[in-house]
Amino acid sequence: MFSSGGATKQVYLVSLFSAIGGFCFGYDTGVISGILQMDPFKMEMNGTTSLSPLEQGTITGLLLAGCFVGSLLASPCSEAFSRKRSIFLSCIVFIIGAAVQTGTNGYASMVVGRAIAGLGIGGLSMIVPLYISELAPKEIRGRLISFQQFTITVGLMLAFWVGAGTQMHFNNQAAFRIPLGIQIVPALILLVGVLFLPYSPRWLANKGRYDECLEVLAYLRSHGDKTNPAVVAEFEEIKNEIELEKQVAVTSYVGLFKGSVRRRLILGIMVQIFQQFTGINSIMYYAPTIFQQAGISGVSASLIASGVNGVLNMFATVPAILFLDRLGRRKVMMIGAIVMGTAMLLCGIVMAATGKVSYNPASGVNEVYMGGNLSASYFCIVMIYIFVAGFAASWGPCGWVYPAEIYPMSVRSKGTSITTAANWLFNFVISEICPVMLASITWGTYIFFGCCCFVMTVSIFLFFPETKGRSLEEMDQVFGGGILAFRDLRADTTPVVSDREKGSIDKMDM
Repeated sequence: MFSSGGATKQVYLVSLFSAIGGFCFGYDTGVISGILQMDPFKMEMNGTTSLSPLEQGTITGLLLAGCFVGSLLASPCSEAFSRKRSIFLSCIVFIIGAAVQTGTNGYASMVVGRAIAGLGIGGLSMIVPLYISELAPKEIRGRLISFQQFTITVGLMLAFWVGAGTQMHFNNQAAFRIPLGIQIVPALILLVGVLFLPYSPRWLANKGRYDECLEVLAYLRSHGDKTNPAVVAEFEEIKNEIELEKQVAVTSYVGLFKGSVRRRLILGIMVQIFQQFTGINSIMYYAPTIFQQAGISGVSASLIASGVNGVLNMFATVPAILFLDRLGRRKVMMIGAIVMGTAMLLCGIVMAATGKVSYNPASGVNEVYMGGNLSASYFCIVMIYIFVAGFAASWGPCGWVYPAEIYPMSVRSKGTSITTAANWLFNFVISEICPVMLASITWGTYIFFGCCCFVMTVSIFLFFPETKGRSLEEMDQVFGGGILAFRDLRADTTPVVSDREKGSIDKMDM
């Protein structure tokens, strides 16, 4: 297993350990949906047993706003201080935010803690896939970056079950303080452990530290053998690309809007936006509400159903880890979108056909009553589970893999930063509009996201080139062809002269 694609167990262990950053992200995302339903938490926030939609939206949204800012700030940090030191700094920020949340004594401190934690999560969500992409062999790069999504799902799963467990066993503030405090532990582990991880070989090369770059490559590829032919060949490829970029590439943000890099930026942003418009975070943030609409009564019952959802989400990520580099990004994203779109449409159609929408004056929103039709309720729940499994096996990992591997070294951190920020921006948009959609159009919410999934399928087929099996230095060839990716075979056959190579040739002619 560890020898595949020129990789040793070291590259697997380094990638998996750094992906603990994904666990922090997943746990913090998942834990809030259950906590928002807890009476002791509501009492601590405003002295009543209810939170207004604005208060709930702010508690959820401030984390996302922090993530947006954090992902943008992570770019200059990762360039100046290195990828691994930036992971260290992001962990410190996250721990501070998590500690403030755990010790919250009211609404104000809670939203401040969420915003601070968001800065840390935003940094981790941008730097970890970037770091893994730069140390991974091209043959298994998708698998290793997918570790990020796997740890996200582990965090989500644990958050659901911890929230359900504390709610069942505690009726005081421990019910929400324990789940909030647990998230500090993995961040501390990553904080200490990252000090022992290697620097990114490509970052070292970009800083002119070629001897250290070769040493890290040898450690990750051949148990320290610097004379290994594969290691030497990869080192020379990285070195030549870095030297060429230093001659002709623009390293500022302006470089993102030149040549084929502009196309990559657009596609990277679209992948992240599409990932959000699958509707996955509408399920994750508001799972209890959604399962209640689908027919499960009681807060505890809906939390348990959400916990099962978390377990499924985790295990369904495993096929992506195993087969993403074999099947390719395009095929996985298209199949996943079709599965998700079908499940969402069927859920919405059955809910519309068998449920009754009525206005609840107590909550002030429209609610779906399934009329005791257990078959219809179970069918809708199964469709939600199928949707989650489809996402976990496709768009979950691909949403992080594709943007992290497409940019040239000169603007890689900047491009990844912007695409990650787009993810968080539209994550925030979905978190704001989803409760409104569920309260107003109820089952129409599922129809909307189902249609979005089919639009995504067509878009991937038309515009997104395949990147599997290509080194980061070969992405100029992959994106050097026509805009219509399904017609452009040059990415797989005929070498394409890159923008930087063209610039170098022009300079030589002068």
